[in-house]
Amino acid sequence: MSRPQSTTRRAASPDGAVRHLRSKGLVFIGLCVLPLVGAVQMLLSGQSWLPAVAYPLVSLVSFALYWRDKHQARNQGWRTPEKVLHASELCGGWPGALLAQQAFRHKTRKVSFQLSFWLIVALHQLFWADYLLFGGRWL
Repeated sequence: MSRPQSTTRRAASPDGAVRHLRSKGLVFIGLCVLPLVGAVQMLLSGQSWLPAVAYPLVSLVSFALYWRDKHQARNQGWRTPEKVLHASELCGGWPGALLAQQAFRHKTRKVSFQLSFWLIVALHQLFWADYLLFGGRWL
């Protein structure tokens, strides 16, 4: 006998798919433009290859950390501390974390976590805007 789902869960997504996929995809792409352009510019100008490598690799790590945390939450196992998730986001893994939040519907409702997450995203955007528009004068 299966447990009935709560009406909130059913209303959120009846088939388990990500709601508003097109809109969320456009926001994701928009958020990735500055870091991508900045990392490519750094790479091509010979300044540093680190951002071009770190963003994809740390995003994979972040995605895996979210997947593991969601899996552990379902099985009442040892959870990944939020500070570890935020550290991976701060090191450049926020794109993978954002994808994981939507794919696994994990950590999307906790307001304090989301505030920290979006602050980290904003810091990355601010850094790349400063780098691209002002040559890194301010940060």
